[in-house]
Amino acid sequence: MAEITEMPLDLKIRFPATRKHVDVPAGLWLACPGCTRMVYRKEIEAHGHCCAHCGHHFRVNARQRIELLVDPGSFEERDAQLRASDPLQFKAKKAYAQQLREAQDTTGSNDALVSGRAFIKGRPVVLAVLDFSFLAGSMGTVVGEKLTRAIERATEAKLPLIIVSCSGGARMQESTLSLMQMAKTSAALARLSARGLLYISVLTDPTTGGVTASFAMLGDLIYAEPKAMVGFAGPRTIANTIRMELPEGFQRAEFLQEKGFIDRIVPRKEMRSALARAIDYCR
Repeated sequence: MAEITEMPLDLKIRFPATRKHVDVPAGLWLACPGCTRMVYRKEIEAHGHCCAHCGHHFRVNARQRIELLVDPGSFEERDAQLRASDPLQFKAKKAYAQQLREAQDTTGSNDALVSGRAFIKGRPVVLAVLDFSFLAGSMGTVVGEKLTRAIERATEAKLPLIIVSCSGGARMQESTLSLMQMAKTSAALARLSARGLLYISVLTDPTTGGVTASFAMLGDLIYAEPKAMVGFAGPRTIANTIRMELPEGFQRAEFLQEKGFIDRIVPRKEMRSALARAIDYCR
């Protein structure tokens, strides 16, 4: 039998050193709904919360929107203290009062609209921005009141008014009181228009329901972000109601511009400059 000799040192099996586990923070990368690529979050933020590869516009909250639009440090908020009540004692899966508390804790705002005065490239404006992260940006009594006050301030100060919409529509938890805000805000806009003042409406994804059926579509100029969904009822509801196949791109900004409902589609990175030019042109 052959003699078994010791294996030379240089032929011995060597196992690699154990790798150190590194935790990757959650949310560092996002899957882009537009191009399906994994995109670095900070890269998205650097491009105005848009995908650098396909231009998909990610949804932003009201305060992020304001930061993108106005001159740094120029925004002065108004009516931040207003809070919704629960006049109907509405309860579904959750009580309305609980929904309000949770939305306030999550967003840091008292309701779904942030409004105030600001400067956009040196031009003074009154600005109101809906926040979809607060109960889907729905319009209840507080949103209607804050918006009406913003319109009245623009009228009194003779300033351009800019409203950025991002909403699921009227707030069902307030029933008819919510629907009344459609007429209330529209009447205030009629008074602003009678004074010959400029109102620019900016539509973002989504703008639907009672918001679309009132102030969002009453602008002297109506701008929209690319591919924003704009309509009253959802496309699935409409298709089931009329029993017909809807046109391609139905209720998207590009389709509505083609039909004359929207004046211009403006990418987010160009919106600030577009608003400033419109204000100068309409003076």
